Amino acid sequence: MPSLERSVPWVRKHGAVTYAALLTVQTLAVGFLLWIVFPIFSSMVANLGERQEIPVSSLIAVLSGTVVLQASYWARIRWVAVCPPCQSIFVAHVVSFAARLTFLFGGVFFSTIFFRHLPEASSLPPLGQAVLRGVSIVMVLFGLFCYSTELERLAKAVEDQSVH
Repeated sequence: MPSLERSVPWVRKHGAVTYAALLTVQTLAVGFLLWIVFPIFSSMVANLGERQEIPVSSLIAVLSGTVVLQASYWARIRWVAVCPPCQSIFVAHVVSFAARLTFLFGGVFFSTIFFRHLPEASSLPPLGQAVLRGVSIVMVLFGLFCYSTELERLAKAVEDQSVH
């Protein structure tokens, strides 16, 4: 699959800027998702055993944030090489640590939802709601996985400039 960097002069000339912009969009999208999801998560933890109603506006916000995250991630994968800003083992460790924390939060979120709702398996919500919520959860988890993978790639590139 040809790289846009090789075929479009502007991207080749401004690859580092394009990479930084796409990584920034991904980071802002993850921050937005955490900002939306954290109150839901806190409510679930604070009110264990009670059914939680998630507003449709929150589900739409999660969907929107996830679409932006995925679009910027896959655009980066498809067209822009990783452009490390420096070479430093310390910075590489910090970025790798951030990547793992991001995915750890996703795992904790999923575990809380799964184990919180496991006892309710006998009284499931209507099929449409269940599918929408399930898809939303999987989309957020996959988005966090993609972002943590992106940070891991950056960490490897910062550690060794020859890794792209």
